[in-house]
Amino acid sequence: MGQVNHTFIIAEAGVNHNGSLDMAKRLIEVAADSGADAVKFQTFQADKLTGKASPKAEYQIQSTSPIESQWEMLRRLELDCESHRILVEYSRNCGIQFLSTPFDMESIDFLAIDLDLPYIKTSSGEITNAPFLLRVAQTQKPVILSTGMSTLGEVETALGVLAYGYLGRDYKPAQEKFITAFGSEEGQAILHERVTLLHCTTEYPAPFRDINLRVIDNLASAFGLPVGFSDHSAGIAAPIAAVARGAVMIEKHFTLDRNLPGPDHKASLEPAELKLMVQSIREVEVALGSSQKVPAPSEMKNRSIVRRSLVAACNIKKGEVFSEANLAAKRPGTGIAPGKYWEYIGKKAARDFQKNEMVTP
Repeated sequence: MGQVNHTFIIAEAGVNHNGSLDMAKRLIEVAADSGADAVKFQTFQADKLTGKASPKAEYQIQSTSPIESQWEMLRRLELDCESHRILVEYSRNCGIQFLSTPFDMESIDFLAIDLDLPYIKTSSGEITNAPFLLRVAQTQKPVILSTGMSTLGEVETALGVLAYGYLGRDYKPAQEKFITAFGSEEGQAILHERVTLLHCTTEYPAPFRDINLRVIDNLASAFGLPVGFSDHSAGIAAPIAAVARGAVMIEKHFTLDRNLPGPDHKASLEPAELKLMVQSIREVEVALGSSQKVPAPSEMKNRSIVRRSLVAACNIKKGEVFSEANLAAKRPGTGIAPGKYWEYIGKKAARDFQKNEMVTP
């Protein structure tokens, strides 16, 4: 049978800690208990992410105070450097990988250099932020690139920036240089080595009609890179289906309680749901098995029981001609297969057969 592929599952805590270190630790515990491979937070400085007059997204307005600005909301949700270090160690002790998404240049360096995380995960909002992507690639860390709200052309442009950054070119960055880096043999090789794309629909929760899981196939075909799925839909159906469709990575928001105040809680899984999602994905991985159509070991014992053999439909005398009237197919399948039915029609019986007795040559 085929080898079982292991889908890398990221339990996205995001900002669902509500600015509390203790709550962040509890989220890590839940993620570890679920069986996820990594727990992911978000690293940012509100002053470097948004202006004080910047509006909130519609989903944020619905789940937080309408009189609070986006800057004020983000300021509440920041985790300082020391908190990150504590959470990295806490994750290690819980047996789960700590990851975080940076939202500013300093946060990129902090995660990649100071904390030395194994991957940098970028949000969909950065897909057109070329200076940001360039800095990410210059750390030489593997990148998980979310592609929500983007076109194939925008994804290709982003990959060009990453290829340029990974190759460490010392000439001035420019669009034509990114295109050249993307199209080069060495650029393609390093992208295949270091980049995973995530299909994503950036709405909270994402309507099922807008999820378009077939995009996973399209991204894989267009770029030849591993493709995963960052899911913002309700429930666990979409990520499970994505794994069946070939997603190599799943990212899903979770919370301690969907009724907690905050921008992302309502579009997140609760602990029991997260655990069920991970369990279901692991079952699907095993169930995908092999593309080779042969009897499975577990079903071999049932084959002779449920298949049929040629039998006498009534008492048949020696020399009597087999016909549709006196020949039938019944269980078990330990005799002559019904595929030979027409070979027997018109032949003479070599001996007497009792009703339901298996026919023999």
